[in-house]
Amino acid sequence: MAGGGSGDGEEPEFQIAPMIDVLLVLLIFFMSSITKQVARVDKSITLPVATNATKRDSARDESIINVRWDPAALRATFTFEDTAYEKLDPVVPLLAQRQSVSKKHRIVIRGDRLVPAEQIALVMAAAAEAGIADITFAAAPR
Repeated sequence: MAGGGSGDGEEPEFQIAPMIDVLLVLLIFFMSSITKQVARVDKSITLPVATNATKRDSARDESIINVRWDPAALRATFTFEDTAYEKLDPVVPLLAQRQSVSKKHRIVIRGDRLVPAEQIALVMAAAAEAGIADITFAAAPR
C-alpha cells in the first residue's frame, strides 16, 4: 500500500508533502490578513510624538481612521477603509455595524501632528455616536 504501510503491523509512513501544503496555505492566509491591516495605515501622516507610547494590542478588533491635514486648504480629510471622506456622517453607520458585531470594538485615530484638536474631536464624536467608547490614538515613540 503506498504510504500507508503494508497492513501487517508496520508503522505508517509520515507524509511531509501534505503538511507543507497546509503550512503554505496558513502562511498565505496570515500574510494576506496582515497586508490588509497595513494597507489601512496612511504613510503620509506624520504622527505626533509620545515618549511613553506603548505597543498596540493587535489581538483586538479595531478600525483605523486616518486624519490628514491639508495646510493649504485648512481642512482635514478622514480616511476609513481606503475611502476618503470630507465629513464623518457616512462612517457612523459602518462603525455602528462593527460595534454590533463585536462589543469590544476599538477605534484607532491616526491623526497628523498638524491636525487641529477640533478635527480629532469630530472623530471621537462619530465613534461615540456609533456607540464605541474605546478609542486609541496612534503616536510615534520618538
